[in-house]
Amino acid sequence: MSETAEKLLNPRPESLVDIPTHFCPGCHHGIVHRLVAEAIDHFGLREKAIGVACVGCSVFLYNYLNTDVVEAPHGRAPAVATGLRRALPDRLIYTYQGDGDLAAIGTSEIIHAANRGEPITVVFVNNTTYGMTGGQMAPTTLLGQKTTTSPYGRDFHQAGYPIKMAEFLAPLEGVAFSARGAVDRVANLKRTRKLIFRAFEVQVQRLGFGFVEVLSACPTNWGMTPIEAAKRVEEEMIPYFPLGIFKERKEADHL
Repeated sequence: MSETAEKLLNPRPESLVDIPTHFCPGCHHGIVHRLVAEAIDHFGLREKAIGVACVGCSVFLYNYLNTDVVEAPHGRAPAVATGLRRALPDRLIYTYQGDGDLAAIGTSEIIHAANRGEPITVVFVNNTTYGMTGGQMAPTTLLGQKTTTSPYGRDFHQAGYPIKMAEFLAPLEGVAFSARGAVDRVANLKRTRKLIFRAFEVQVQRLGFGFVEVLSACPTNWGMTPIEAAKRVEEEMIPYFPLGIFKERKEADHL
């Protein structure tokens, strides 16, 4: 069988490991993994790609992506990615982080890496809950959402409002691309694929910092079926976290 024919019969990206998933039924991490793998393959940089993953469900990236992966302390993936970028400037550096990691303990790291314009790509998976540790309230938990630490629902008087990270980072000068997508249905998945490709492209073009937020389901901690969880993404999350591009730099004329 020719190499071309084999690829047509097995469309799995080269950058995606061929093993069964351990994620809960209806979890969207596997879909996002594939989109990241397709982007890396698209630019032909698998051998030069280095991922950085932190504490949380996102840490299992090293089981599924066929690239080098460094495990960072909780929230510190952008700082580790900065060190990798400066030590190995010819590599494709990306982080893969959840909302509890990036938007809580890692707030300082993500803001300063973005402001410096570090030429890295950040994939931020937002499922509005702490998935690995039992479903506690996260910085992105929606108002009224019940979690193990907000059993009566999130109240802005006590816990403030959900953070919109894509909009929050977009005004920083170092940010070349900031966008939000979702993978709850095919149409959104296709748009999100383009956003992830673009976030990697701005790194390849050395335009600055690239950021993509992906709205994701967590059926287990939400206490829902996979179908119900996907519906929640559409009906509750997207209205509060609108999809789209919030900043896109076309040229490096600012440098």
